[in-house]
Amino acid sequence: MAKDAEKGEWKEYIWNPRTREFLGRTASSWGLILLFYLVFYIFLAGLFALTMYVMLQTLDDHKPTWQDRLTTPGMVIQPESDETFEIIYNIQKTESWDMYTQALDKFLEPYNSTVQEQKNDECKPDEYFLQEDSADVKNNPKRSCQFKRDFLQDCSGLSDRYYGYQDGKPCIIIKMNRVIGMLPGKDGQAPFITCGAKREDTDKIGELMYFPPNGTFNLMYYPYYGKKAQVNYSQPLVAVKFLNITVNEDVNIECKINANNIPSGSERDKFAGRVSFKLRINTIN
Repeated sequence: MAKDAEKGEWKEYIWNPRTREFLGRTASSWGLILLFYLVFYIFLAGLFALTMYVMLQTLDDHKPTWQDRLTTPGMVIQPESDETFEIIYNIQKTESWDMYTQALDKFLEPYNSTVQEQKNDECKPDEYFLQEDSADVKNNPKRSCQFKRDFLQDCSGLSDRYYGYQDGKPCIIIKMNRVIGMLPGKDGQAPFITCGAKREDTDKIGELMYFPPNGTFNLMYYPYYGKKAQVNYSQPLVAVKFLNITVNEDVNIECKINANNIPSGSERDKFAGRVSFKLRINTIN
């Protein structure tokens, strides 16, 4: 009997036919509760949408409102081999260095003269290419200066399609990471790249050649205004050709950026403004 009474109480709690209550509430009571929560969540959604709208009005589609700019930009090399930054090959085995030349071909395709002449301008060298906005009038899209692969001369892949790899005189291409608004160099002095062997390999690196001459990043490619504002921007490059590096031995090399307004290195990042890699050219099967 007790179990039947309990069962009846539960049934009556779920649905009471006498008072027409469902789970202890009438239809009007449930309606008021649902209406309250509906209005409450609509209010929260509206408040969130209004907050996002106000925040988005403070942003510029072409330029970051806030930018924690690095004092010293990073650098990368091409061809990229792997995360270990090692370029190792055997002169006598074409398959060991062909992947490097193919990687350089692909990387330099956007720098072909036909592409650059179609998309970018021929700028006045040795001075910044400033394109500032005029009050509320946005000067977008901004123009970009031509950087043609033939500026790299012996390392362009035009006169030597193998970039010197088949002769044991390989080319390495270096680019500086993009930093919006950065003006590297001052008083007309352009930043430039220098490469050297680590202390233990000083006598192994041999003679180097830089392209463009002196390994400079011309001032006309700066400042960079961002991917959306400067759609066709082509990063300037510097190529380093190793003319008589010691073969059959590891040579640890470091290249760094030099400019009179860029600090050398950083306490937070020892690789800021420099890139290190290992180069080994084998001649023995």
